[in-house]
Amino acid sequence: MCGLPLRLPPVECDWENDSTTSSTPSNTEYTGPKLYKEPSAKSNKHIIQNALAHCCLAGKVNEGQKNKILDEMEKSEANNFLVLFRDSGCQFRSVYTYCPETEEIAKLAGIGPKTITTKMIEALYKYNSDRKQFSKIPAKTMSASVDAITIASHLWQTKKQGTPKKHPK
Repeated sequence: MCGLPLRLPPVECDWENDSTTSSTPSNTEYTGPKLYKEPSAKSNKHIIQNALAHCCLAGKVNEGQKNKILDEMEKSEANNFLVLFRDSGCQFRSVYTYCPETEEIAKLAGIGPKTITTKMIEALYKYNSDRKQFSKIPAKTMSASVDAITIASHLWQTKKQGTPKKHPK
């Protein structure tokens, strides 16, 4: 018998009369532990929290601002967050919530416009948690995988220069 496949005796099946449905009546509802969990929407909350703590707002000097923004994020029911940078130098300005379904970008905390439209976006960035830095991504389309953005420089309000005050000597 060495090397030969084991043969089982043929099984008789009455395909016409055998039931292929389960033996549990369909009108009884399952009351056991709930094993299936609805898939939750993908969230980048922890990524943004790490980025704020280790990159954007790292250090003692930024602790107050960092804690305020992290608190706002905890209170928010949003799944997706975006960091707004001043420009390609990746200088932190604010955190926004992002809804991929409606493409709505609304300010949560920080300095910047109340809302941002996709037309205002200049560049997209992804956070690399290993390197603790943001990398520009060569995409033009906003998606839930984006972690940070910059907006066109003309959208930033600049302080208007008034007439210089003359100081008495």
